Formats: sequence, C-alpha cells, structure tokens
Amino acid sequence: MKRLKVDFHTHTAEDPEDHVPYAARDLIDRAADLGYDALAITNHNAVTYSAELAGRAAERGLVLIPGIELTLSRKHVQVLSPAPRVFDAAQSLADLPRLRTPDDLVIAPHPYFLVAKSLEDSLDTIAALVDAVEFSGYFSRAVNMNRKAVAAARRLGKPLVGSTDCHNLWQFGLTWTLVEAEKNVPAILAAVKAGRVEVRAEPMSLVAMVRVATNFVLTDRLKLPFRI
Repeated sequence: MKRLKVDFHTHTAEDPEDHVPYAARDLIDRAADLGYDALAITNHNAVTYSAELAGRAAERGLVLIPGIELTLSRKHVQVLSPAPRVFDAAQSLADLPRLRTPDDLVIAPHPYFLVAKSLEDSLDTIAALVDAVEFSGYFSRAVNMNRKAVAAARRLGKPLVGSTDCHNLWQFGLTWTLVEAEKNVPAILAAVKAGRVEVRAEPMSLVAMVRVATNFVLTDRLKLPFRI
C-alpha cells in the first residue's frame, strides 16, 4: 500500500466562525501543488463539502475527506466521516456518542493549547470516543505545546496525526501525516484507527508563530477585516 500525504485539520473562507482569506478551492489547489494525496476541510460547526469540491479535488489527484470541527462544552472535537452528512445541533461533549458513527474518525485537535478551546483534562474523560490525537503544526523549536499531546497519545494508546490547523495559506504544508492506506476515504480513516500513520512536521519560526497569533487576535477576536 502507498503512504499517503494527508492533512486532517484545515480551515477555509467557508468557515462560519473564523475569518480565513482563501476559499476551499484555493486550498485544494495548494494541496495538489504540494503533492498531497488527501485533505480534510474541517470548518467550525459546518461541513464544507460538495460534489463540485470533491470533483475539483479528484481532478487534481486529491481525495477530499468530509469533516467538521465541532464545539462541544466550549471545547473542540473533530469528526471525519466516510461520506458528508448534516450534524445535529449539539452543545455538550455528552452529545458526542450520538453524533459519531462507528465508521467516523474522531480526533482530539490541539488538546493542550492555551486559549484554543482545547480538550485538556476532558480528553481523558472522552478517551474511549477518541480515535487519534493531533500534533499541531503550530510549534517551533523553542515553543511546542504538542509535548503533552504526544505523552497523552502514548498513555492512552492512541495514534498521533499531524495537521496544520491552517488559517493562512502560507502556513499549509509544514505539518502532515503519512497514512499507509488505499487512496479512498474509508480506507484512510480505518488506517488511522489502526495506527498506520507517521507524523511529519517542520517547526515554524518564532516570527511565523507570532504572525499566526496576531492574525487570530485581529480577525477572530477583534473581528478586523485584515490579516498580516
């Protein structure tokens, strides 16, 4: 089986909660240019997936994975599905068992990051429902909030997946996951659950980390219509 290059956590302009300056089709093109095999667009509380987007991805050699980043109990949880579907309204982590299906892939994104609606101690509470833990691309050699996530994945016996959580197109491509699977959505999700994954990550510079954080404050907190 081929080792597929995949990013499981990205955002686009279709996100209803965050200001992102590029559309889903732009991210698909960027991923294709960088040699990715599969991509999940996981906007907040909204599934960004259509036959048009899936077709564009297929034309560029990509598999588009249906996904969403849910906010439950003011914390983020990712759900990736074999096929797109509408998720029922939910407010609590207690809703997660009815929201997921046995074929879904549930990822704990940036579980120990500050001010990022991270799961933190709740990860242990819902560990039985989580299939993988994220190693986020937001790190540098000097600052790395992923260390607790790595330790938690080992302690809980969960695979670790690398993703960018990108809100900037220049940020995409620094961190990804190699997945040993056939090139289709169900096979990719099953391979992650089976642990046939390897994280590949390039640290950001401190300047780049500050740029990401500044954009987060300007556009998502202060709601200013520009980025740097």
